[in-house]
Amino acid sequence: MDLYTVKQVIDAGQLLGSSSQSKGPGWESGFAWLGGGTWLFSEPQPATDTLVDMGRLGWPAIIQRPDGLEIAATCTIADLHAFKAPGEWKAAPLLGQCCRSLLASFKIWNAATVGGNICMSLPAGAMITLTTALEAVYTLWPRDGSPREVAAIDFVTGDHANVLGPGELLRSIWLPAAALSKTFAFRRCSLTQLGRSAVLLVGTLCPDRFLLTITAATVRPIQIGFAVIPSADELRGAIGQAVPDDLYLDDPHGSPAYRRHMTYYFAEQIRSELAAKEMLNAE
Repeated sequence: MDLYTVKQVIDAGQLLGSSSQSKGPGWESGFAWLGGGTWLFSEPQPATDTLVDMGRLGWPAIIQRPDGLEIAATCTIADLHAFKAPGEWKAAPLLGQCCRSLLASFKIWNAATVGGNICMSLPAGAMITLTTALEAVYTLWPRDGSPREVAAIDFVTGDHANVLGPGELLRSIWLPAAALSKTFAFRRCSLTQLGRSAVLLVGTLCPDRFLLTITAATVRPIQIGFAVIPSADELRGAIGQAVPDDLYLDDPHGSPAYRRHMTYYFAEQIRSELAAKEMLNAE
């Protein structure tokens, strides 16, 4: 779509310092970061008159280290999907599953970025699900001041809302090896075969923690943790405490009642699956 209000495109290098702080011209109210642009160019942007193009920043898409995985905000969905993880990272298949949970064509995959999906902060943002479930830490670059780190679970505050300040930039996502090494279970549903996620849940398990991540059904991610795998009643009670009815999303992709029902249904499936895997590993 032609963005008829846009008057100029600025290279992001003009606004960023050599490493971590934003420099150069001040951030104006009509500015917008341009990554893949798959949402930005999908509808009119009447409040935007300047695009700040991140295309030539040259950040490595993915850096694998012994203690985890660093994903640049500019990494494309296609690059993340193509990543080959070491065998000991048992939760690595979740990367591909979450990429395939996006309502997107292969053309979108090759342009859309991981950071863009996170910063859109939509309930069905599968990169939010991925990074929250794997206990990621985001590095943010404010316009003024030093970089700051935010846990993925604390980043999204509501439907299309997050903690970013004006002009603040998501630089990278850190997935710790400890989380990537966990056993996991994944459940997703939508009202149509290729539709937007109505409910998307991930459970992870290590010897001292069971963690359930609820997304798409709710306006922001919810996490519930236990020191051991809970009983069915314990899990159901914890979900009821953590997710009041007004947190369930209401839109054309699913009613709150449907999303609530499927959340409980999938949560029990995940609990049972991880309990069975734990028993198998103990034998």
